[in-house]
Amino acid sequence: MNELHKIVIVGGGAGGLELATLLGEHFGKHTKAKITLVDQNLTHIWKPLLHEIAVGALNAHTEELNYYAHAAQHDYEFVLGRFTDLDRSKKSILLEQPFSVVNEDQRHYSLSYDTLIFAIGSTSNDFNTEGVGEHCHFLDNRVQAEQFQQQLLHLYVAAQTQSSPTDLNIAVIGAGATGVELAAELVQSTQSFHQYGLNKIDPKRVKISLIEAADRILPALSEKISQHTLGELHHANIQVLTHKRVSKIDEKQIYFTHGASIPTDLSVWCAGIQAPKVFQQLTEFEKDHLNRLKVYATLQTKTDPNIFAFGDCAHCQPIADEPVLGPRAQVASQQAHFLVSAMSARIKNKAQPMFKFADKGSLVSLSHHKAVGELLGQVNVQGWVAKSLYISLYRMHQATIHGYTRTAYFMAKDAMNKKLAPNIKSH
Repeated sequence: MNELHKIVIVGGGAGGLELATLLGEHFGKHTKAKITLVDQNLTHIWKPLLHEIAVGALNAHTEELNYYAHAAQHDYEFVLGRFTDLDRSKKSILLEQPFSVVNEDQRHYSLSYDTLIFAIGSTSNDFNTEGVGEHCHFLDNRVQAEQFQQQLLHLYVAAQTQSSPTDLNIAVIGAGATGVELAAELVQSTQSFHQYGLNKIDPKRVKISLIEAADRILPALSEKISQHTLGELHHANIQVLTHKRVSKIDEKQIYFTHGASIPTDLSVWCAGIQAPKVFQQLTEFEKDHLNRLKVYATLQTKTDPNIFAFGDCAHCQPIADEPVLGPRAQVASQQAHFLVSAMSARIKNKAQPMFKFADKGSLVSLSHHKAVGELLGQVNVQGWVAKSLYISLYRMHQATIHGYTRTAYFMAKDAMNKKLAPNIKSH
């Protein structure tokens, strides 16, 4: 009897988890292939939620998904491990146990594959700016988001011991979607802290600065959306600084290339992405300046047809005269669905299909009740309508990994939590 085709997915982010779920349902359940998902964490959080976790508007424990439990329910196998290297000749990957082990011999282990799919996402790119690593927070993962939330909370708690009200300067570097959303959520959180008795920092004395090197915020979206969002941010008393390239950051100041500076008590870097540093070891692979693996329209790497990459870690340009696909959740999700048919063709030894991206628009959250965006490149949406559409993106992700029935239960749970839970996590 022939062995099952072994498909190994490295990375359990939004794209990787959706792909593992879909392949489990299509192939794992019917014993047509063995599906394995590898991640260095035990739980999954949808990355676009991290800015809400960072300000305490969302409790990560209520939104996380346990990989082991999910794998058992959806007919794939989960392996806990940190990807460290690849042996193409043996068709195996080397993993490292992320937790301490009694026996060091068990710390490193290998996993074989017939098809390997990289979905390890991206990390922040600080462009080697002096002081960023030491003095800035990042929002690449849940741990970093929670560290930011804890420092923000500690600043408020410490201020309660002061005899008089104090100022707070918060700097968000990078005015893409993440930076804009974080700045807007911070306005809401400062009001909630004051409402719950942490009142030595008056919301009027909190200065939130959103810093962007380009000539406008949301440079990846249309100028009309950028201008509307700018108006909303000004209305929320957020200081927006464009044409400002950061040259250095220390504990109390952010310095710009032209010589000016602004004070800061809390800084977060949201300006640019790159593929994780572990890809630097894959010297045989063709990569771009952001360390992303270059792939064909089939999503196969240009170095090895048995190895695929998608999402933020892939440099994918399906149509030669069009731009490389950006690091967007909808790109990873569409590629995950595409790879189901690609794996079906591969298992059947048929020609690989070609991925085509359909841009359904972009949405940016501006508060609990507002969002702004553009759909299908033409329709501009604002206010609660845009916010409803923004929330629906998460519901679609949940529907893919949980099914529609369980997603309906999650919606009911979230509605109940909104009624009962405090507006902000203060512990």
